[in-house]
Amino acid sequence: MELPLFEEVADVVRWLVPRELGPLRHRPRRWGIKAWFGPEAPPKEHFEAQVIGPDGVEEAKILAIEIGFHAEHRRDAENEAVLAGLVTAEDRWRPALGAEAVAGPFLGGPEGWRRISETWPDPDLSAPDLAFEIGTRLTDYLTALEPLRLQR
Repeated sequence: MELPLFEEVADVVRWLVPRELGPLRHRPRRWGIKAWFGPEAPPKEHFEAQVIGPDGVEEAKILAIEIGFHAEHRRDAENEAVLAGLVTAEDRWRPALGAEAVAGPFLGGPEGWRRISETWPDPDLSAPDLAFEIGTRLTDYLTALEPLRLQR
């Protein structure tokens, strides 16, 4: 039996994320996966890989995959502070994440949420290596940003 895409991504991330970052938690679902460290319930600051609509993704015609970090606090100022703290340390995460990582407003959600993420326009969701590629890239975000996030 074949696992759904984001269940496979969960397996990849579980194997790749270094144990010294702490206990990794994840919640895969049909169209995405949320990953975080610490408490059982997902916090307002977490990592995601998810299928999104084409709005806000320039080259996407049908859908896109977004991979990265989200700050989804109720207060906009908290999200801005989280993003500002990570942007201040950009010289430490940019080499690992590259130019693809965009720091800014959340895609398609509440106006005050913030992100550091990238998008992949119109991927083939049935590609045999897609789960590994998504899991590997999500691991890049987890390992590059989580230590900096904890330093705040």
